[in-house]
Amino acid sequence: MIAGRGRARQVVLVSKRGRFLVGEPIFEREGRVALGGGPRIEPGRMALIEFAPGKARVVEPLGDPERAADVIRALLRENGMGAGFPDVVETEAREAVSTADEVGGERRDLTGLPTFTIDPASARDFDDAISASATDGGFRIWIHIADVAAHVRPGSALEAEALGRANSTYVPGAVEPMLPHALSSEACSLLPGEVRLTVTAQIELSAAGEPRGASFYRSRISSDARLNYGQIDEVFAGRRKVPETVGEPIALARRAAAALGARRAGRSLQVTSAEPEFRFEDGQVVGAHAEEQTESHRLIEQLMVLTNERVAELEERKRAATLYRVHEQPDPERIERLVDQLAALGIPTPPLPKHASPNQAGEIATEASRLAAQEAKRRGHGRDAYTSLVLRAMKQAHYSERNLGHAGLGSPAYAHFTSPIRRFPDLVAHRALLSLIGADEDAPRAERMSETAIHCSEREREAAKLERTGDDVCAAFLLRRELFERGPDTRFEGEVSGVLGGGAFVRFGGALADVYEGFLPARLIGGRERYELDPTETMLVGSRDGDAVRMGDPVTVGVSAIEAPRGRVDLVPVRPDGSGAGARRAREARAGRGRSRGPQSGGRPRGGGRRRNAAPRRGRGRP
Repeated sequence: MIAGRGRARQVVLVSKRGRFLVGEPIFEREGRVALGGGPRIEPGRMALIEFAPGKARVVEPLGDPERAADVIRALLRENGMGAGFPDVVETEAREAVSTADEVGGERRDLTGLPTFTIDPASARDFDDAISASATDGGFRIWIHIADVAAHVRPGSALEAEALGRANSTYVPGAVEPMLPHALSSEACSLLPGEVRLTVTAQIELSAAGEPRGASFYRSRISSDARLNYGQIDEVFAGRRKVPETVGEPIALARRAAAALGARRAGRSLQVTSAEPEFRFEDGQVVGAHAEEQTESHRLIEQLMVLTNERVAELEERKRAATLYRVHEQPDPERIERLVDQLAALGIPTPPLPKHASPNQAGEIATEASRLAAQEAKRRGHGRDAYTSLVLRAMKQAHYSERNLGHAGLGSPAYAHFTSPIRRFPDLVAHRALLSLIGADEDAPRAERMSETAIHCSEREREAAKLERTGDDVCAAFLLRRELFERGPDTRFEGEVSGVLGGGAFVRFGGALADVYEGFLPARLIGGRERYELDPTETMLVGSRDGDAVRMGDPVTVGVSAIEAPRGRVDLVPVRPDGSGAGARRAREARAGRGRSRGPQSGGRPRGGGRRRNAAPRRGRGRP
């Protein structure tokens, strides 16, 4: 079989067969190709190869397949990333740093306004900052967003490159930025103590969080404090103090976000997620944790959602050519299916009308998400599994030149505006807004909006898939390290995160991390008993006595095989005492006598997964 069919470039593991070098794909299960030409590379190493009629040549050596950081870099290279920016783009970016201040006419000087940023601890680009003050009847909130439009001008090579990339892609330990470093991490990043060009949304709120008015203008700010989510959570818990200049604004922003959240409760899907954060030493993964959504995350989320809604409402009212972030109402049939699935798992469900409209289906999905979250909390398990069922019943969020509303957030109009450093649609929304308010900016061209929306949506899905693969790879490397340290017979407690005909996906944690996932073949679950997928596709049911393995169920597993560079983990069932057929099969598989032939996947259940419909990953892009 010829590797790489339909692909121009591919990453392979190089080996020697007689006098010839051959390459076996790293990120696929099958295929081998003879290599000829290009840089010399030693067997046992990875290489990026290029296909041509009748041959494949080495383009670039890529390092050691047993080193996690090298594999992540190889993953980027196979997907056309990791090679940097063209020289002309880098040059334009550097020139934009010195000329941006000439763009946009007069700016309001807000450098004396107490301002702070809150981002992940690992963030290097800060494109939103916050200020807050009290008013007689509520709050005044300033959301300052990096003025990327002043740096990335229409028709430039810099703009063309940003559009081609469409977004920044984040994988463990690395980022493929949408904009060059001179902008993404420097001139457009709202670093503390540095004067930066911004676009400010000034929003008035009542004490109950009701928006009373909004104004927008180009501005100039200087952030007083760079804070991360963990630090803010410690502040809220009374264990940490912040600089005095931002103490009161943070407290006011907290109160405003709480009021906004209370108003939004019942209108948006109640889904939670925990994104993996990996720790590297010398190119190897040595630890990880699941980054839970906390009050600090919700503070930022509420304020960013507020801003995005106000921008979208203005642009729709003025009929501007722009991109909306849309999440259409679900199909009623899919929500009926969701209710049946949740009921099969013993989860309370909302009543169903006889003939539900799409809007009613959306309301039912929102209520179902709330009931599922409550039940997961009561049971102490099943949150991820039940969330995946809700999200699979919804349509996928995407970009559109037409406002179709955002069902997941309960927003009648929504646009991505708050992350122009890392998302091209935000830059489009900036240009549309600035043209409306007379801030010396040309309006986007309406005839290009549909094409741009499709492209950005496709690129977003590709980036999300790549990010999930990177997570799987790093989790598999870390699991292999844990088994080496603790012993190959280590058992793990986990939960069934998804099921399909061939078996169950199980998420589990260990001593080094709580982000592992693997595949448990159905043929191993009950010994000689056959387990099959039930009609609701929420459980595997035994053919003899009706025992079932349900989504969300706690399970004890052992690891039979790991393919770390592919992010694939095979599991076996283990009884709580560590004995039984599962433990025996695991030992045989590791010894090469019982290799699993079932489906291999370190990934998520097909169609399920994280908050893909509600918000971007990693908290970097904001909702």
